Amino acid sequence: MTASSSSQARHPTAGRVRVAIGAGLALGLIAVAIMVSRPATMAVPAEAATEAAREAASASGAAAPPPRESATVAAHSAATRIARMSGRAPAARSVHGEDAESDAAAARAAARIGTVDSAAARSDDDARADAGTVANAADASDWTWDIPRWLPPPPVPADNPMNAAKVELGRHLFHDHRLSGDGTIACASCHEQSLGFADGRATAVGIHGTEARRNAMGLANVAYSPVLTWGNPHMTSLERQALVPLFGEEPPEMGSGGQEQQVFARLAEDARYPALFDAAFPERDGAIDLATLTRALGAFQRTLISVGSPYDRYKYEGESGTMSDAALRGEALFFSETAECYHCHQGFNFTDTLQTSRSGFAEIAFHNTGLYDVDGLGAYPPGQTGLREFTNRAEDMGRFRTQSLRNVAVTAPYFHDGSAATLDDVLDHYAAGGRTLEGRHAGSGRESPWKNSLIKGFRLEDSMREDLKAFLHSLTDEAFLTNPAFADPWPAGHPARGISDAPIYPGPSTSENRS
Repeated sequence: MTASSSSQARHPTAGRVRVAIGAGLALGLIAVAIMVSRPATMAVPAEAATEAAREAASASGAAAPPPRESATVAAHSAATRIARMSGRAPAARSVHGEDAESDAAAARAAARIGTVDSAAARSDDDARADAGTVANAADASDWTWDIPRWLPPPPVPADNPMNAAKVELGRHLFHDHRLSGDGTIACASCHEQSLGFADGRATAVGIHGTEARRNAMGLANVAYSPVLTWGNPHMTSLERQALVPLFGEEPPEMGSGGQEQQVFARLAEDARYPALFDAAFPERDGAIDLATLTRALGAFQRTLISVGSPYDRYKYEGESGTMSDAALRGEALFFSETAECYHCHQGFNFTDTLQTSRSGFAEIAFHNTGLYDVDGLGAYPPGQTGLREFTNRAEDMGRFRTQSLRNVAVTAPYFHDGSAATLDDVLDHYAAGGRTLEGRHAGSGRESPWKNSLIKGFRLEDSMREDLKAFLHSLTDEAFLTNPAFADPWPAGHPARGISDAPIYPGPSTSENRS
């Protein structure tokens, strides 16, 4: 894995935001103060952050962070039927309308929400009929990540420990259209497994055909991302993030704002859910409420781990024959000073925004890649200003989070607004050092004063384009895209499937990107 701190030292204008994450209230306050007072290029050494965390934990009486150790690898019991990763080499969905308004709308929704006693809406017959669905799922008091030895587990919040029953419940909720105001939209509507949990559209489409501002991010390895959206630095929790698509109003995505109690009541009336909630949350007596719903969704998304691509088998498992000659040449170009791709798309997850359970601190980065310059002064279109919307700093204009490149060949269109239809469009942009547009958003992103200094441009000569594309295709994890542990558990014709079993918003064909 490329060392982020050394990369930053070599490129001080890379626009990195480094936030030390530790244990204890004192360290948390220090981290907040650092975020507010320091520029976006700060870095906190891992050793210093870990030592600070230990000191804060000692002062507060909390347990100190454990020393680094190798990941424990084991398979789940077949009885749980979940969290089956690829078994080969060696998971929030995005806030599509992310802005200060959507943040506030989520807060208003949370304030309105109470709880529903699931026992009042169930019958003994329903509970007995569904007992088989969760048999043995609650027997495990802990959780074993089915991941390769080289991969550290993702971080898990202390108030939402993993268990098999919770993940299975989250899978049901993720695919349930009844979470939306009119029963037409599920989380899976914008995060389709075969598309890397993206949706194939330029920007997401919500209830009543409402178009969002942002492209729906793929969810592969979302558990390793300390910031979950394109431009909102405050959205750091999968549990909290779920409030925005569910109950947010600017724009409405699933459109359940003001209908929270109705949503909980619909779930309580389903024959499956009472037993599922009981098994997942025995400490809460199986309550069907905001806390259990969002925690189950978060737990399921943390299992969406993709590390079984041909590149993974070659790079981390030493398998031969998994990479073509073109892909190997593309790898060399990707990690060269010619293309400069690796500075932002680094590490096992091909992004400089990363946190594992063994990280000394969270790596968080936002970059302006020269997509727009609508006024000759570096401005992005209204509503598309990225990090600046939250910091109000001129230098944060157009800065967006670095997206992972895992399964990138199937997650088109690209960029925060879906304005690049194909991988060729993306390569053209970076080769030019920033694109030049005519018409509605005319301007030369190459000349933007806020563009990241690493976006210099390069010449795509001979086979370089096809080699780079071959390498990017080698990051596709077919087992992840077809893993039944992540698939829709609801039978055809069930109300959870929505108005129609057919995809509501199938999006454009991505055959070019899967070839």
